[in-house]
Amino acid sequence: MNFQKIKQKIVAGISEMKISTLCDDVLVTYSLGSCVGVTIYDPVKCIGGIIHCMLPLSKIDSKKAQDNPFMFVDIGVPLFINSLFECGVSRKNMIIKVAGGSLIMDKKGKFKIGERNYMVLRKLLWKNNMLISGEDVGGKLSRTMSLVMATGKTFVKSDGMEKEL
Repeated sequence: MNFQKIKQKIVAGISEMKISTLCDDVLVTYSLGSCVGVTIYDPVKCIGGIIHCMLPLSKIDSKKAQDNPFMFVDIGVPLFINSLFECGVSRKNMIIKVAGGSLIMDKKGKFKIGERNYMVLRKLLWKNNMLISGEDVGGKLSRTMSLVMATGKTFVKSDGMEKEL
């Protein structure tokens, strides 16, 4: 992907989501370690979004969950999906891609936050009849994830290598 041709790069930071309806945009999120990133794209409407969630369950801190629901997979992802629906995304057209969920800050695997983030996400999507069409999860890598609005393609970069999901 050549970022020089992009008119606007929109960055979703940790615990943020971004949505675009502009074909010239590229949505990107950096530093997906144990966090999970999700892109959703509707190729018919050319509407897409990206979210970067840090923790699996909001019940660990209700104040933080209220202040920033996108920090948590269990409440942030449904809000993200509903926001996309409000922008005109159709459930039947949604292309969902996922990255992250690494064992990066938890070398001994004691907390398994990355694994738990991914499992909560999978369960949430499954309960809502939404399938993941591409993913790059697990391992011990940090990733950058991007959604190119003009094409609907999602890319993941890690260890200097980039691939399309």
